[in-house]
Amino acid sequence: MIAAALREQVCRANIELGNSGLVMGTFGNVSGADISAGLFVIKPSGVPYDQLTPRHMVPVSLQTGVVLEGSLRPSSDTPTHLELYRAFGCGGICHTHSPFATALAQGRLPIRCMGTTHADYFRGDVPVTREMTRAEVEDEYERNTGLVIIETFRSAMIPPEEVPAVLVANHGPFTWGWDAGDAVERSVTLELLARMEATVRAVAPDAPRPAGYLVDKHFLRKHGKDAYYGQG
Repeated sequence: MIAAALREQVCRANIELGNSGLVMGTFGNVSGADISAGLFVIKPSGVPYDQLTPRHMVPVSLQTGVVLEGSLRPSSDTPTHLELYRAFGCGGICHTHSPFATALAQGRLPIRCMGTTHADYFRGDVPVTREMTRAEVEDEYERNTGLVIIETFRSAMIPPEEVPAVLVANHGPFTWGWDAGDAVERSVTLELLARMEATVRAVAPDAPRPAGYLVDKHFLRKHGKDAYYGQG
């Protein structure tokens, strides 16, 4: 079986997502990549989370996007994952339709960095993409979703490793990380931050932004070469 260890890891991450409360039915998916092997593994399309096994996970070529083994169809979002792996070089990607993050995506509102809880995970606002054009939706929709995400980060010069999340306008959130499990953790955190952002927008719409040095301090004490949080 191709990528047996990675299939195990990605299967666990998908089951974790299914148990997280962030998804219902078969919404959402998690993938994990082995860049050196030139492939990633992703949840199959339409299979319930509580039925998943490592053998269900679908290996896909990072070079061609072709399924490498098995008869199951990969998630319909596979072309989006493929473009993000190619552009961002991450090790895992998670997509959900979690309620608060999706509500903000539908409102085309970014998740602003309004405090230290946010800054512990994301060094700035989580952006929202532009609306996709009719042509982008009607032809290679899922691939174009990935390309619009990449465009959003490049046009705003946002380092994807510092803000590993995005809201796709009128769709929902994607997160990425070092591996599949890390991507799921960031989706869980993103939903908490989206709930907090919705609350702040309701109770204090004119609340001031935190100072940039405070945001930087909280992010950098957990991330990067000079991080000192935890037992690392």
